Amino acid sequence: MPFGFSKKKSSSGSGNDGDDSKPQRTGSASSTSPSERKSQNGRSKPRGSVSKDDKKAKGDKKAKGDRKDKDRKDRDKKAKDKARRQKSEAGRPNGPGAVPAGSGGGMATFRVPVPSNVRPGEEFQVFAGGRIVRVRCPHDSRPGQSLQISVPLDEESNSNGAGGGTAGANGGGGPSGPDLPPDSDNVTKIPNQDLREGEQPAYMVKIPEGIRGGQQFPVTIQGQQLTVTCPNAARPGMSVRIVPPPPSDSPPLDRPRQPQRMANPNKRSNDKTQMFEVIVPKGVLPGQPFALLAGGVRVLVTCPKNAAAGQKIRFNLPIGLVNKPDGPKSKLAEIKLSYDKDGWTRTIRATDMKFQWTRFDENGGVDTATSQRFDDTKSAYVLKLDFHDDHDKMRQGSVSLVTPEKGVVDSNIKSVTGQELVSYQDIANAQNKSYEDKIQWFQETCSQLCVEWNEGHMRMNVRREYLLSDSMEAVMSLSRKDLRKVWRFEFIGEAGIDAGGLAREWFELVTDEVFDPDMGLWQTSATNQMCMQINPASEISCPEDHLIYFRFIGRIMGKAMFDRQLVKGHMVKHLYKHILGWPVMFSDLKDIDEEYYNSLKGLKDMGADIEYLYADFTTTEETLGVKRTVELVPGGADIDVTEENLPEYIEANLKYRLLGRYEKQLNELLLGFFDVIPEPLLTIFDFQELELLMCGLPEIDMDNWKENTEYSGDYDREGPNHEVCGWFWEIVSEYDQELKARLLQFVTGTSGVPAKGFSSLQGNDGNVRRFTIHGVALETCVYPRSHTCFNRIDLPIYDSKDELEEKLKIAITMAATGFDIE
Repeated sequence: MPFGFSKKKSSSGSGNDGDDSKPQRTGSASSTSPSERKSQNGRSKPRGSVSKDDKKAKGDKKAKGDRKDKDRKDRDKKAKDKARRQKSEAGRPNGPGAVPAGSGGGMATFRVPVPSNVRPGEEFQVFAGGRIVRVRCPHDSRPGQSLQISVPLDEESNSNGAGGGTAGANGGGGPSGPDLPPDSDNVTKIPNQDLREGEQPAYMVKIPEGIRGGQQFPVTIQGQQLTVTCPNAARPGMSVRIVPPPPSDSPPLDRPRQPQRMANPNKRSNDKTQMFEVIVPKGVLPGQPFALLAGGVRVLVTCPKNAAAGQKIRFNLPIGLVNKPDGPKSKLAEIKLSYDKDGWTRTIRATDMKFQWTRFDENGGVDTATSQRFDDTKSAYVLKLDFHDDHDKMRQGSVSLVTPEKGVVDSNIKSVTGQELVSYQDIANAQNKSYEDKIQWFQETCSQLCVEWNEGHMRMNVRREYLLSDSMEAVMSLSRKDLRKVWRFEFIGEAGIDAGGLAREWFELVTDEVFDPDMGLWQTSATNQMCMQINPASEISCPEDHLIYFRFIGRIMGKAMFDRQLVKGHMVKHLYKHILGWPVMFSDLKDIDEEYYNSLKGLKDMGADIEYLYADFTTTEETLGVKRTVELVPGGADIDVTEENLPEYIEANLKYRLLGRYEKQLNELLLGFFDVIPEPLLTIFDFQELELLMCGLPEIDMDNWKENTEYSGDYDREGPNHEVCGWFWEIVSEYDQELKARLLQFVTGTSGVPAKGFSSLQGNDGNVRRFTIHGVALETCVYPRSHTCFNRIDLPIYDSKDELEEKLKIAITMAATGFDIE
C-alpha cells in the first residue's frame, strides 16, 4: 500500500480533507497548521448558473473579502511575531505570580504564568500593579505557559514605581504590608489562636460560587497565591479551614520598578551552591564512593585520590536541592526513613548531579562488594540504552545489561531550544511525593513538553478493518517532534469528530490487538497468565517487520503515557524494570520461570559433583518443535561448568533470560518509547507505579474478591471468620484504589484482574489458583510474605488490628524497593 508523510490542508467545519475529487489516502498522518486551515475557510464550489450582474457583485464582494482576509492575516502575523519575541525575552516563569515585563503610558505590563489547575477559557486570580486582577486563560494556552497582561496604574503606583501593595487587610484580616498583596475577600483569619513557635495561623476560606467538590480555586493569604481544593462534601457558600505554608522571604514579583531581577530569566536557583565538609569514613579507599546525608538528601561522594579515611574533604551541592520544600511525603518515603533496610537506592552523584543506583550495607555505607564477582543474593544489573545518533525520525541505539553504578541517568530535562524545563531538584522533590501527586507532576511536565497547538497538530486517518497496519505506518512516518504534538483521529468512512473519545478508542483497540498472543509478537507469561512477555520467536510470525512493530509499540506506549491514555496489556515485572532502568537480580528469574530458577539455585548445593552433569555454557531453545543450541558466552560450548565458575554460569543464564532472548525486540521497543518520554522523567516512579500509570487502576469488586478467596494454614479451620482475617478484609476495604492495586501486585505479581473476576485467577501452571490467605505463626515471619506463583499471601497471626495494618502496608509498599524487610 503506498504511503507517505504529507502536510494536508483541512477544510474548516468539514469532515473531508482537500478536494472532494481526490481519493483519500489510508493509514496516513497529516500535519495541519493554523495558516493552512485559515486559507481554506469559506472556499466552496460553484453550483448552477448565475447572471453577469451576479458575477460582478460576487466579484466585488470576493475582492473586498480578500482584502479583509489579507489585512486580518497581516495583523495575526504581526501579533504572533510580537508575542514570540516577548516570550523569548521573558523566559519561562518559575510559578504562579505576576512577573514585571515593562510599563509605560500609565499602564504596567506583566508576565503571568497559567496555573496548573486552570483550563483554557477559565479565569484565575493574580496580584499585579498593586491590585488583584482576574485573568481569563486563552483557548490556545495551557498550564505553565506565560501570558502578557496590561494593568492601568493608579496615582500612587505612578509616583512610587507601580509596585507597592496597599497596606492593611482586604477584608481577610491577614497580615499585610507595603510589599504584600491583601488577602482575598473570602478569607478570614481565625481569631484567638493558641500557636506554638513555628506554627502558622489557620484561616477560614469561603467556597466561591460555581465551585463543586474536587474542583480548585485560587486565594491570596499572607501575600501568597494558593490553590484550595474544594472537599467533596462541600458546596458554594460553605467555609473550609486551611493552614497556609510559611510565607516566602523572597521579594514580591509585582514591582516593575525592579527590572534588574529579570536580567537573566533563564537563571535558576540551582545555580547557587552550598559547601559541605565531611570526614572520609573508615574503610573507604581513594577513588571509592561513599554515601552520606547532606541537607536531608542522600548523596553519593567519591573519595578524592589524594585523600584517605579520616581526612576532611569538601564538596558543593545546589541550594535548591538541599533546601527541599516541606510538604506531604508518600508512605513509601516515610517507610524508607523509618525502616531503612538494605537495598538499591537512587542517589545523586555529587560530581555531575546525575542519578546513580547504589546499594547500602547494614551500616549505611556503600556496599562495594556488589561490584566485584557475581553474587546471586546481592549482584544486580540495570538496562542501559546507548544512543548512536540523534536522528529526528529514527534514532539508532543498543541496549546492554551493566552494573548499577554504570547505569547513570541525567537528572534534568531540556526543551528543543536548550532551555531547562526540569532540574534535578524538581525530580528529587517529586520522588518523595505520593502516587497521585507524582501523576499530577508527570502530566504537568508532559504538557510543557507538548508542542504548541498553534505550531500544528497531527491528524491520524486509519481504516478500522486495517487498524493495526494503517496505524503502524502512520505512526512510524512521524518525527520525534510530531510524536509530542496533539493527535486527532479519524476512522475513514465514519462520521465523528475527535474530542477525546476517538483517541481513547484508538489507543484501546490498537494496544489490545498488538498484545494479542495470536499476533505472535507477545506471549503469555509461564508464571502469570495475566501478564505478557516478548515472544523470542516473533520473527517467525512477522518475518519482515517484527522489529518495526516493536518500535511502533514503544512509541504507542510512550504516547499513551504522554497523552494520559491507557495501555491494555500488562507486561511481566522485569520489563517495567527495564523501562525504568531499575536493578534486576537473580531472584527476578523466579517470576519468569520458577522451575528454571530452582534448578539453577540447586546447582550451588552440588559442590564438586557438578562436574558430573557434563554441563557447559549453553542452553537449548525450542521453536515450533525445532531445538537449537545457544551459547551463553562466546565459545560457551567448549566451557564446562565447574564449582569454580558456577557464579559466572548463573550470571550468564541471568543475562540471557532477562535480555539475550529478545534483545533486538526490546531494543526497538525502548527506542520507540524514549522517542516520546524523556528518560529522566521516569526516575520518580517505581516499577509498580509504572504499571499502574500505563494500565490504570483496576476496578476491584470487593465482594467478588472475598467470595473467591481460599484460606489455609492456621486459617484453614475458621476461614473468613478468624479474627485476623476479619481485620484483613476491614483494612483492605478501607484502602483506596492505589493500595488495593499494590496489594494485588504484591500477591499475584500484577495489578490486572481477570475479565471473569477472581474466580478465574490463574497460577504459574495455568490452572486456577484463587487468592489465598495462609496463616502462619508470628515467630515465623514478622511481615506478610507473598508467593506470586500461586497467588498466596502468608499472613502472620497478629495480636491487634493496628499491628496488622502497619505491617501489611509496609510489606506491599516496600515490595517495589528491593529492600529486605524480614
